Amino acid sequence: MAVVALPLLLLLLLGSSPTALVAVAADGEHEAAQFTVLDMTLLKPHDACSGHRVTPSQNGSWVPLYHPLGPCSPSFKGGAARAKPPSLADLLRQDQLRARHIHRMASGDFRVSKGSRKSPVWLEESQIHNKQRMGIDVKYGSQFSRQQVMHGPAAATDDDGGGGDGSSGESSPGVTQTVVLDTASDVPWINCVPCALAECPYYDPSRSTTYAAFPCNSTACKQLGRYANGCVNNQCQYRVNSTSGPTSSGTYGSDVLTLDSHNAITGFKFGCNNNDNNGDDSSGNNNGIMALGRGAQSLMAQASSTYGNAFSYCIPPRDSEKGFFRIGVPGGAPYMFVTTPMLTDRRSPSLYRAALVGISVAGERLNVPPEAFAASAVLDSRTALTRLPLTAYGALRAAFRDKMAAYRRAPATEEMDTCYNFTGVRFVKLPKVALVFDGNNAVVELDKYGILVGGGEDDHGCLAFTANSNDAAPAILGNVQQKTIEVLHDVADRNIGFRRLAC
Repeated sequence: MAVVALPLLLLLLLGSSPTALVAVAADGEHEAAQFTVLDMTLLKPHDACSGHRVTPSQNGSWVPLYHPLGPCSPSFKGGAARAKPPSLADLLRQDQLRARHIHRMASGDFRVSKGSRKSPVWLEESQIHNKQRMGIDVKYGSQFSRQQVMHGPAAATDDDGGGGDGSSGESSPGVTQTVVLDTASDVPWINCVPCALAECPYYDPSRSTTYAAFPCNSTACKQLGRYANGCVNNQCQYRVNSTSGPTSSGTYGSDVLTLDSHNAITGFKFGCNNNDNNGDDSSGNNNGIMALGRGAQSLMAQASSTYGNAFSYCIPPRDSEKGFFRIGVPGGAPYMFVTTPMLTDRRSPSLYRAALVGISVAGERLNVPPEAFAASAVLDSRTALTRLPLTAYGALRAAFRDKMAAYRRAPATEEMDTCYNFTGVRFVKLPKVALVFDGNNAVVELDKYGILVGGGEDDHGCLAFTANSNDAAPAILGNVQQKTIEVLHDVADRNIGFRRLAC
């Protein structure tokens, strides 16, 4: 009798209907479909690179993408030599600077910030900025060793420079440099140094037979616009400003850019940075910026005739894994993207924008009025956290807290005000979060690594979103929310695409 009693009692509680059992099972499956489980130990630092979780297709030109401070970086030092990572609070303070910079750009404010570059804020940005970035390795120039016959930089062959055939002898394919992808920048640049070493690890323009500085009256120099910085010895000078002051300045020239063993761009235009106090870290973890903005000087503008005016990238979920960067539009059935129109604001034509119209949490669309998303969202590769209009963030926060009520709350960390103490908890049940864009069912479900940040020594984790001060400023879609999603920027067809689980 005892064996029969429990199922009988269950049937009575369910109204003695077998259909009710099916309903309970269906409800359980529905709930499971609206939640995901995150292993908090995977958020902790690792000293070994596990490579690609998903191997990118060989279609088109692509290169590995990695965190410059992570174990997949060639300059990584693990074990006892590994530098102590910056705290979450430090990273968030830096991210506030980046978001402020993007919001200023979005409003059309390109003025240089006043104040000393030696201020604590400037030093803080220089020291920890790398953690927000994703880098790729490319090769600049055609380099010769000191033992080989050198004839100096190639003379300009026409009005715009562009390099010549160089000297006799056998050249190497260039010097490998780690550059950071920046979708909000227009002018590519790298740190340039005179180098006396036989095997120079840095780019030295005087040792490349294909380098040429642009003359001051060249078309390329005139096209710099607000990035122009005068003329020195009839060589065009550029200047790119950052959040806290001048980031990069020096001579504007061209050389061969080698993306991979099969793809190179001759006469690639870039800035040769000679500013020792630039605002971006130049400690060896990265050596410059690969500008991907919509301006005339960016990589995309220069490569469009060969690869088409499009690129995509996939940010890996963790520092110990690799993603990829690709030039051109991926083809074939496996590359199906959810797309939304690419928008342009005349105040900031270089930024990539799209219409974010809604958010869902655990399958339920938030009740946010359309006017809360009045400004189109900016997609940025270097901002970490997604910034939402104030009203939209308030609704997201309330829904997320409701679904996370089983976990202990923790104090706010800087601007992240929805944090939890996961001490003793390894597997965390997270509600799924999806962003809804304008378009035909343009719903983008975020990966579990794009919902929560933390997992450090204190075992705290926070919702990886924060709020703008009002509903007027545009949302910024940060790189945390872009993790594992191939984000396509198709300028030619004016579309933004999202493909989940790509890396």
